[in-house]
Amino acid sequence: MHDEPQTLETTAPPARTPVTATAATTGDSPAPDRSAVWLTRLVVVALVLAALNLRPAITSLGALLEEVRDGLHMSGSVAGVLTSVPPLCFAVFGITAPRLARRFGLSAVVCAGMAAIFAGLAVRPFASGTVGFLAASALALMGIAVSNVLMPVIVKRYFPGRVGTMTGLYSMALALGTSLAAAATVPMTEALGGSWRTGIGVWAVLAALAVLPWIPLVRDRGARARAGRAAGSAGEDGTSGGGGATSAGGKATSTGGKATSAGGKATSRGGGATSAAETSAPLRITRSRTAWALAAFFGLQATGAYITMGWMPQIFRDAGVPAGTAGVLLAVTMVMGVPLAFVIPGLATRLRNQGPIVVALGLCGLVGYSGLYLAPSGGAWIWALLLGVSNCAFPLALTMIGLRSRTGAGVVRLSAFAQSVGYLISIPGPLLVGVLYQHSGGWGLPIALMAGLMIPQMIVGILAGRARTVEDEC
Repeated sequence: MHDEPQTLETTAPPARTPVTATAATTGDSPAPDRSAVWLTRLVVVALVLAALNLRPAITSLGALLEEVRDGLHMSGSVAGVLTSVPPLCFAVFGITAPRLARRFGLSAVVCAGMAAIFAGLAVRPFASGTVGFLAASALALMGIAVSNVLMPVIVKRYFPGRVGTMTGLYSMALALGTSLAAAATVPMTEALGGSWRTGIGVWAVLAALAVLPWIPLVRDRGARARAGRAAGSAGEDGTSGGGGATSAGGKATSTGGKATSAGGKATSRGGGATSAAETSAPLRITRSRTAWALAAFFGLQATGAYITMGWMPQIFRDAGVPAGTAGVLLAVTMVMGVPLAFVIPGLATRLRNQGPIVVALGLCGLVGYSGLYLAPSGGAWIWALLLGVSNCAFPLALTMIGLRSRTGAGVVRLSAFAQSVGYLISIPGPLLVGVLYQHSGGWGLPIALMAGLMIPQMIVGILAGRARTVEDEC
């Protein structure tokens, strides 16, 4: 049984048709058979290293937010703006990812994204004011944004028959990187001299490592493109030179032509439908109710995630929990995504409707926020665990992007739409929490807001989890 049967074409071999479709969309071409093993292993390593770098820029800052605020003289409202920068960048820059991928190829864009993360994290510690700090953060987040959108596309392109498994793998790596940055930033800061600048800058090393495996993938794409052009040129010469033979065997060629025509007709009934859908009639994603529901679900779960990453350590610290322990509690929340990010996508692909998973995750969030409101320090470890389970709505949303589209082109468009619109929806959340915290003088109202958002998240998640595809709705 395939991990993700709904996204494969039924009239063509599953290992080829989706890859070809996506490659046409993004500018990458399928790998030759002789290098398939090498390419697959390299893509897995590149995917995991990229995923490890998609959150440390955010959670390392959350662990040291109080020190950064003091060092840069930020108010609570300005700190709220700072915690809203990630979803803003993801919305603004994420929408450009499909166009960039079509022009330069998936590998080149993700490689550039990893380089941008490295540059932003390396420059950010040297910022002397809030504006410079925000600009360097935006550079890193720009790289995260395009990589966020293209991760499902890379999975669909290279692993069309294992979407659930590979989504779980990179979601697990993403959760691991998130929790590692949350838990290790404060101890590393103390070990390296106590400066918050060193504590957040050290994560540039991990980003530099993530650039390396993408470089040969970019070169491989260029080499394959040149080989394809050379083969096309040689094919034209061979056709010209072989004209006499074709003329001499005209009758046989004609007979073969009938067979070819018949085969072409069969192809047009099967795989040709995909070609027509992807090239002749571009998918108008805004006409799909499922796409809008998925975008809203993605936005609401992102709101909770970025509020948690940006503010949860501060909530625990204000309740009397030491800074190091508060960072570990955030790490516990994030590390729950490591096993569950691998389990949930696989389970989701085996269910016709993902609504029950949405509800289960939402109820965990409601209980966790309620406990955070009533006894933030007394049951801190339990609330951290429950909120960690709730945050696994992220890998579920990524999996549903693959499930709600049949074609590679559909995944590209749905991923860009759901993530860009979703991150736009999530922008006000962290900012509003900062404003409520500053003006109310406590965490009662902000936590009530977080809990209240779980209700609409469950509603739109149920709608997004229904068994249908955006191609059918459009």
